Amino acid sequence: MIKKRSLAALTLAVSLLGAPLFAEAADLHAVRYHSGSEHDRIVFDWSSMPRYNVTVSSDRRQVTLDFFGVERRSIDEKTFSSSRIEKVQFTEKNGHLLVTLRLKAGLSYRVEKLANPARIFIDVVPETANVSRTKKPAIQTKPAVKNPLPATAGGNVLNLNFDGLYTEMVGPGLARREYVYWDSAGKISAYFIEADKNLYDVKPVLARGRVPGLQTTSGMSDMTDAVAAVNATYFAGNGDAIGMLKIDGDMAGTTYYRRTALGIGRDGKPFMGPVSYTGTVTLGDVTLPVSGVDAERGEDNLTLYNHWYGSRTGTNEYGMEYTVVDGEVTAIHNGNSAIPKNGCVVSVHGSAAEAFSGVQVGDKAVISQEMSSPWNQAVYIMGAGPRLVQNGVVNVTAGNEQFPADIRYGRAPRSAVAILKNGNYLFGVVDGRQSSSRGLTLTDWAKLLVKMGAKDAMNLDGGGSSALVVGGLLQNSPSDGRERSVGSALILTEK
Repeated sequence: MIKKRSLAALTLAVSLLGAPLFAEAADLHAVRYHSGSEHDRIVFDWSSMPRYNVTVSSDRRQVTLDFFGVERRSIDEKTFSSSRIEKVQFTEKNGHLLVTLRLKAGLSYRVEKLANPARIFIDVVPETANVSRTKKPAIQTKPAVKNPLPATAGGNVLNLNFDGLYTEMVGPGLARREYVYWDSAGKISAYFIEADKNLYDVKPVLARGRVPGLQTTSGMSDMTDAVAAVNATYFAGNGDAIGMLKIDGDMAGTTYYRRTALGIGRDGKPFMGPVSYTGTVTLGDVTLPVSGVDAERGEDNLTLYNHWYGSRTGTNEYGMEYTVVDGEVTAIHNGNSAIPKNGCVVSVHGSAAEAFSGVQVGDKAVISQEMSSPWNQAVYIMGAGPRLVQNGVVNVTAGNEQFPADIRYGRAPRSAVAILKNGNYLFGVVDGRQSSSRGLTLTDWAKLLVKMGAKDAMNLDGGGSSALVVGGLLQNSPSDGRERSVGSALILTEK
């Protein structure tokens, strides 16, 4: 099994990330070569630990170390060859330093790093040697640009190759991608994780396991030991979800609007589309509409509270609350009622409270929550929106879904979840509001997701909330300068 923490360790072993995303550009001070009886070694001395990827060609004889964000260097590029290495070549491209080694036949390699001082080294060894210092299965590295993914990668992921895209297999059927390019506004940096539908499941989680709650996406990834995570629906300042949310078959959030959501059926299969919620509560002989689930109670409203809201409703005394268990009113309080694990609390205020004024303990209670098929049967629902891609074509529905201007227009950091044309899952973020990435409009974000293979895709909460975590490590650079606490996340877990 590839749990989140083992994935993080393995990712480091093959050098997925070498330093935090917020570090300044590392300066390469020197490159040193050594030929010994057991291996050849190339050592890179850095001012600080850089981010880097390791690439191997399909014939396993060409290895490329791709160092990210290198702005300047002072290195010895003298020709080097030995009994194990045919050639070493240095290339700079779009802020990347590529160091390519051509190995002689029958040889393999291992990449390691040291701190204080920052050093990265690659050893060239016989294929029979132990090429990894970890006892866990080695994660496959990505192939050279324009070469197909290796058959040994495990799982089934899309073979995407275009300029500016860097792909690395970080687990069976798990492809981490980084795409850097330039458009009319400047540099754009986007980050993705594709997961084989046959090996991984996707589901929503709540910050700190409840509503309301606030927690970083990294924190939710840690809490659930997820393989990967992305921030999910919109939320209020206290952590209440502002979007349709269903977890383990129980509603945990609603919205007044008909908006796009991702659903997961009982068979584990995903689907995407617009969903709306209609709820009613009948106590005794009186029926009233539900205003919201697990949200702050408003004026003249009826709000349902279930176990996802915690142990108590937290409401004030200016209303009435009816505890319902097994279709019967079991208790009545003015506010801050205890929430039963096997039932709910019907909390009413103003005119709604007046309508239920005759209700007594023991009265019959009927609670109806309708979302139409297939949403009623869904085990999980994560609503956000708008839709970005439908049947492989850009289809931004921000107007129809009544999104405000700050989401609907302009460039911004964005997050998304997609179902790819091969049925796999894709989490993605694009950074914005910074020189390293200018952000995208909803339409341009949708176009990029189509380029990444999306058949269906929807927008998630963005701006400073946008965060993608893989193996417990934050991939992108949030516009707040740090990771924001949010109300929910989507996570990937092993089947």
